[in-house]
Amino acid sequence: MLERSQFSKVACIRGALLRLGAALLLCLVIVGNPVVAGAQSRLLDAPRASGTVGERYDGYAVVRGPVSADVAALTEQVNAERRALYAQRAKAEGVPIEAIAKIYASEIFKSAPAGTWFLSENGQWTRK
Repeated sequence: MLERSQFSKVACIRGALLRLGAALLLCLVIVGNPVVAGAQSRLLDAPRASGTVGERYDGYAVVRGPVSADVAALTEQVNAERRALYAQRAKAEGVPIEAIAKIYASEIFKSAPAGTWFLSENGQWTRK
Protein backbone atom coordinates (compact mmCIF):
# COMPACT_ATOMS: atom_id res chain seq x y z
CA MET A 1 0.00 0.00 0.00
CA LEU A 2 1.24 3.50 -0.83
CA GLU A 3 1.90 6.03 1.87
CA ARG A 4 0.22 9.42 1.53
CA SER A 5 3.42 11.15 0.32
CA GLN A 6 4.08 8.39 -2.21
CA PHE A 7 0.50 8.60 -3.49
CA SER A 8 0.88 12.36 -3.96
CA LYS A 9 4.11 11.87 -5.92
CA VAL A 10 2.52 9.19 -8.12
CA ALA A 11 -0.50 11.40 -8.80
CA CYS A 12 1.77 14.32 -9.71
CA ILE A 13 3.86 12.19 -12.06
CA ARG A 14 0.73 10.68 -13.62
CA GLY A 15 -0.70 14.15 -14.27
CA ALA A 16 2.53 15.33 -15.86
CA LEU A 17 2.67 12.26 -18.09
CA LEU A 18 -0.94 12.77 -19.19
CA ARG A 19 -0.25 16.41 -20.10
CA LEU A 20 2.92 15.42 -21.95
CA GLY A 21 1.07 12.67 -23.80
CA ALA A 22 -1.68 15.07 -24.85
CA ALA A 23 0.87 17.60 -26.09
CA LEU A 24 2.76 14.94 -28.05
CA LEU A 25 -0.46 13.64 -29.57
CA LEU A 26 -1.45 17.12 -30.67
CA CYS A 27 1.99 17.62 -32.24
CA LEU A 28 1.68 14.32 -34.09
CA VAL A 29 -1.73 15.37 -35.39
CA ILE A 30 -0.32 18.62 -36.71
CA VAL A 31 2.73 16.99 -38.25
CA GLY A 32 0.57 14.19 -39.58
CA ASN A 33 -0.96 16.42 -42.24
CA PRO A 34 1.87 18.63 -43.55
CA VAL A 35 0.82 18.17 -47.18
CA VAL A 36 -2.50 19.96 -46.74
CA ALA A 37 -1.05 22.80 -44.69
CA GLY A 38 1.95 23.15 -46.97
CA ALA A 39 -0.13 23.14 -50.15
CA GLN A 40 -2.38 25.88 -48.79
CA SER A 41 0.58 28.07 -47.88
CA ARG A 42 2.31 27.51 -51.22
CA LEU A 43 -0.68 29.00 -53.03
CA LEU A 44 0.03 32.26 -51.23
CA ASP A 45 3.80 32.35 -51.80
CA ALA A 46 3.68 34.97 -54.59
CA PRO A 47 1.24 37.33 -52.83
CA ARG A 48 3.17 36.93 -49.59
CA ALA A 49 6.47 37.63 -51.34
CA SER A 50 5.03 40.82 -52.82
CA GLY A 51 3.70 41.87 -49.40
CA THR A 52 0.06 41.99 -50.49
CA VAL A 53 -0.86 39.04 -48.25
CA GLY A 54 0.39 38.38 -44.74
CA GLU A 55 -0.17 35.79 -42.06
CA ARG A 56 -1.95 36.37 -38.77
CA TYR A 57 -1.12 35.04 -35.32
CA ASP A 58 -4.32 32.98 -35.40
CA GLY A 59 -3.42 30.79 -38.38
CA TYR A 60 -5.24 32.70 -41.11
CA ALA A 61 -3.98 34.76 -44.04
CA VAL A 62 -4.90 38.41 -44.38
CA VAL A 63 -4.70 40.85 -47.26
CA ARG A 64 -2.53 43.90 -46.69
CA GLY A 65 -4.07 46.85 -48.47
CA PRO A 66 -5.71 46.91 -51.88
CA VAL A 67 -5.44 43.66 -53.83
CA SER A 68 -6.86 42.24 -57.02
CA ALA A 69 -10.07 40.24 -56.93
CA ASP A 70 -8.04 37.12 -57.71
CA VAL A 71 -5.75 37.59 -54.69
CA ALA A 72 -8.71 38.36 -52.42
CA ALA A 73 -10.52 35.22 -53.63
CA LEU A 74 -7.38 33.11 -53.23
CA THR A 75 -6.91 34.37 -49.67
CA GLU A 76 -10.54 33.58 -48.84
CA GLN A 77 -10.19 30.11 -50.39
CA VAL A 78 -7.03 29.33 -48.41
CA ASN A 79 -8.65 30.56 -45.19
CA ALA A 80 -11.75 28.43 -45.82
CA GLU A 81 -9.55 25.36 -46.36
CA ARG A 82 -7.55 26.15 -43.23
CA ARG A 83 -10.73 26.69 -41.21
CA ALA A 84 -12.05 23.30 -42.33
CA LEU A 85 -8.76 21.60 -41.48
CA TYR A 86 -8.57 23.29 -38.08
CA ALA A 87 -12.17 22.31 -37.31
CA GLN A 88 -11.52 18.70 -38.30
CA ARG A 89 -8.42 18.50 -36.12
CA ALA A 90 -10.10 20.26 -33.21
CA LYS A 91 -13.05 17.87 -33.31
CA ALA A 92 -10.76 14.83 -33.51
CA GLU A 93 -8.70 16.00 -30.56
CA GLY A 94 -11.52 17.50 -28.51
CA VAL A 95 -9.82 20.87 -28.22
CA PRO A 96 -10.90 24.38 -29.24
CA ILE A 97 -10.38 25.29 -32.89
CA GLU A 98 -8.37 28.33 -31.80
CA ALA A 99 -5.80 26.07 -30.14
CA ILE A 100 -5.30 24.12 -33.36
CA ALA A 101 -5.17 27.33 -35.42
CA LYS A 102 -2.42 28.79 -33.24
CA ILE A 103 -0.34 25.63 -33.54
CA TYR A 104 -0.70 25.80 -37.31
CA ALA A 105 0.18 29.52 -37.19
CA SER A 106 3.48 28.58 -35.62
CA GLU A 107 4.14 26.02 -38.36
CA ILE A 108 3.15 28.51 -41.05
CA PHE A 109 5.64 30.99 -39.61
CA LYS A 110 8.42 28.40 -39.67
CA SER A 111 7.77 27.37 -43.28
CA ALA A 112 6.94 30.79 -44.76
CA PRO A 113 9.53 32.25 -47.10
CA ALA A 114 11.72 35.13 -46.01
CA GLY A 115 10.02 38.47 -46.49
CA THR A 116 6.58 37.24 -45.40
CA TRP A 117 4.68 39.71 -43.22
CA PHE A 118 3.16 38.51 -39.94
CA LEU A 119 0.51 40.25 -37.88
CA SER A 120 0.97 39.67 -34.15
CA GLU A 121 -1.77 39.47 -31.58
CA ASN A 122 -1.01 43.05 -30.50
CA GLY A 123 -1.63 44.35 -34.05
CA GLN A 124 2.01 44.90 -35.02
CA TRP A 125 3.31 43.81 -38.44
CA THR A 126 6.77 42.22 -38.61
CA ARG A 127 8.64 40.82 -41.56
CA LYS A 128 10.36 37.45 -41.49
